[in-house]
Amino acid sequence: MSTKSTFEVKILDKEYLVTCPEQEQEALLRSARHLDRKMREIRNSGKVFGTERIAVMAALNITNEMLERDTMSEGSSTLLKAMDDKLNIALK
Repeated sequence: MSTKSTFEVKILDKEYLVTCPEQEQEALLRSARHLDRKMREIRNSGKVFGTERIAVMAALNITNEMLERDTMSEGSSTLLKAMDDKLNIALK
């Protein structure tokens, strides 16, 4: 069983206490830094006002990036499967 601890992360100049397993602390800190960078980019663009709106836009952007990566992964998997099938046919 993993031990959970409370860690402090700083996002857009505000501190948050987050509980997570100790072995996931580094991933939590990386995630917080990534979110902080995205939110700062949005805030600095001057097009979105309010922390809540900035957070929602950052969440949408990060989600979109993840979905695009998943789509590329699916496409790559399909391509590799097709190539593998062709190689198997050629080798038979």
